[in-house]
Amino acid sequence: MEVPVMRVGITLACTECKQRNYRTSKNRRTHNNRIELNKYCKFCRKHTLHRETR
Repeated sequence: MEVPVMRVGITLACTECKQRNYRTSKNRRTHNNRIELNKYCKFCRKHTLHRETR
């Protein structure tokens, strides 16, 4: 019997330069929508909004 996977790996991309900077995981049960976080972008050299990509 297979156990359903609750945590999935996601990639976060900068909304300004479109670079994929971060790789993290999220709980699918509690966060079923796409995640948006303010993170530091080393390409833009500032804090920008990063969105989950597919």
